[in-house]
Amino acid sequence: MKTYQHIFFDLDHTLWDYDRNVSESLSELYDLYELVNLGIPTFEAFFQSFHHVNFQLWDWYNVGKIDKHNLRKERFPRIFTHAGGKAESIPLEFEEDFMSRTSSKPHVFPHSKEILAYLQANYRVHVITNGFNESQAKKMKSAGLDGFFELVVTSETTGHKKPDPRIFHYAMEQLATHPEACLMIGDNPDSDILGAQRAEIDQVFFNPDKKTIALTPTYEISHLRELEDLL
Repeated sequence: MKTYQHIFFDLDHTLWDYDRNVSESLSELYDLYELVNLGIPTFEAFFQSFHHVNFQLWDWYNVGKIDKHNLRKERFPRIFTHAGGKAESIPLEFEEDFMSRTSSKPHVFPHSKEILAYLQANYRVHVITNGFNESQAKKMKSAGLDGFFELVVTSETTGHKKPDPRIFHYAMEQLATHPEACLMIGDNPDSDILGAQRAEIDQVFFNPDKKTIALTPTYEISHLRELEDLL
């Protein structure tokens, strides 16, 4: 085992429980705005459409096919259409309400805070995320994660998105360190694992669903407490 000094975490789907937090927000919005009267027959249809459309838009964002403004502008019109509603019926404040509610949700993966406290005692702990500055900061504060991280690097700040190695290079430059001293922990094989590999940083693939991927990460875990056996 190498002697690492810096531990980089992804945020969404790794520490912050994106799916649970989003599901709660969408359920609240479905009822509040009475979406059944806007052509979306069930919450399940709304939720499934959200995941289909949002996943595609974030894939486009990660490869530079869409920017922040247009991702947010197009998200719910596409979701409403996909779910059987009409895009023109979307309340003007819907996107902002979604962002505000979701970013305020506190749910994290099991033992996130315990493992961060464990690591903080021996390593310098940071975040590298493709999320946006304001929403990621709000998520970390709402979930009680903000006190664990020395450096938070976003794609919005750097102008580079994982898996572009330049976002990792930026983080290392800020910390005056080198790849051999760093370890990246994340759930996304394309952005987190491939990105770290391109930057010559070792990786931990957080894989609670036990997915099969084409890449070979340095390490793989299905539960965050397994980091205690690695570090």
